[in-house]
Amino acid sequence: MSFETLIALLFHALLAPATAIHALLYKRDPKAAFGWIAVCILFPLAGPVLYLFFGLNRVRGKAQGLGLPGFSIGYERGAALPETHPLPSNIPPAYRELARVGQALSRHPLVGGNHVEPLVNGEQAYPAMLAAIDDACHHVLLTTYILDNDRTSRRFVAALQRAVQRGVDVRILIDGFGDLYSWPRSSKILQRAGIQVGRFLPPRLLPPSLSINMRNHHKILVIDDAIGFAGGMNIGERHCLDIEDNKRPTADVQFVVKGPAVGQLREEFLRMWRFSTEDSQDPDCRVPTRSGSLLCRTVTDGPDEDLDKLMMLLNAAIGEARRSVRIMTPYFLPPRELISAIQAACVRGVDVLIVLPARNNLPYIHWATRNMLWEILFRGARVYYQPPPFNHSKLFVVDNYYSLIGSTNWDTRSLRLNFELQVEVYGDDFARDLAEQVEAAADRGREVTLTEVDGRPLPQRLRDSLSWLFSPYL
Repeated sequence: MSFETLIALLFHALLAPATAIHALLYKRDPKAAFGWIAVCILFPLAGPVLYLFFGLNRVRGKAQGLGLPGFSIGYERGAALPETHPLPSNIPPAYRELARVGQALSRHPLVGGNHVEPLVNGEQAYPAMLAAIDDACHHVLLTTYILDNDRTSRRFVAALQRAVQRGVDVRILIDGFGDLYSWPRSSKILQRAGIQVGRFLPPRLLPPSLSINMRNHHKILVIDDAIGFAGGMNIGERHCLDIEDNKRPTADVQFVVKGPAVGQLREEFLRMWRFSTEDSQDPDCRVPTRSGSLLCRTVTDGPDEDLDKLMMLLNAAIGEARRSVRIMTPYFLPPRELISAIQAACVRGVDVLIVLPARNNLPYIHWATRNMLWEILFRGARVYYQPPPFNHSKLFVVDNYYSLIGSTNWDTRSLRLNFELQVEVYGDDFARDLAEQVEAAADRGREVTLTEVDGRPLPQRLRDSLSWLFSPYL
């Protein structure tokens, strides 16, 4: 045995138990804990190193070190429970229990007087967003996972630069990993344009921070606290389907929000901005005016104090369903809790419709999904594949009254590993419109049957099963 091999084995003998014990003590999910313990012990030296780079939750330490109000990480002993807010009196009795669940899970109250409208694809969303930026007088707050470096994003940079020149307080927050999707990086382009820009947990070698988890998946735009935009749409030409040379056409829906709920979007932007930039100087707060009849509340989820909040909310909403559940998502690998909730709804006689892309931009997720669809098809859920282009929309509607809109996918990465933002919307006209959009997508596609799933050739079943095995990490 060479001297180098002996040293490596000694390092492994020291690091493997230490990292395995750390995973045992601090991983909340037993599957994740067991997996990391196995990696730390079974892969000499490489296992502990992988855990140090990708297994540690560095968000906790950084946020606690900053001591930011509103961003306490973890469940510290003796921490105060969130303040409860009285529920509006105009919630129908059938939905008051669900409203109480949201009240317990969110740091925001359920507020009335809102208007929310869907904007389909970049053709509708981007002109509205650009016009709002051009009308800004006080501040522009924008966070996105990806800001592509293309013709569309350059229109946004130009509008933001014009706002800065008018004296508007412009702040842009881009996820540090999503910033790497284009080159040169969009953050560099924004900085050269004289625009304040922050990066959420950017990857770096020293000190090591290379995690692809714990990403900021929020998509928020707030203008003067008067108008806001939220949803799942990034900024880039891929979402403009009318462009002939679009090589990655991606359908999506963004939502424009007016009313008191805009203030909640502002608070969530600033929470992440303070964490990422250590800048505690907030722009002047302006009181949003009432603009409609919808009840809304922002709910966040992430690997911090908000862990599992959206999963609990989705579980509660499906459990309260009496007539219908409508789901549209690009990635459908729900954890066991949500599979059970869907199965139970089907058994109660609820009409559950799930619409997925026929062709996914991540084929291995499509394969993994095919491996688990039988569990809900067997209980009576209807699943449809909608034809290309790839649809990135994330819609959820219960009983044509309760809706969730935002950035969250139905997979472990969204529900446990990333920071996500959803907006609860209580209102029948709005919910019916979204439900009709899901149903129209199903009508354009084809139904997936239990016979089809069970009849896959053996090579496909093996491929799908292998992909599903890694579903907690996809």
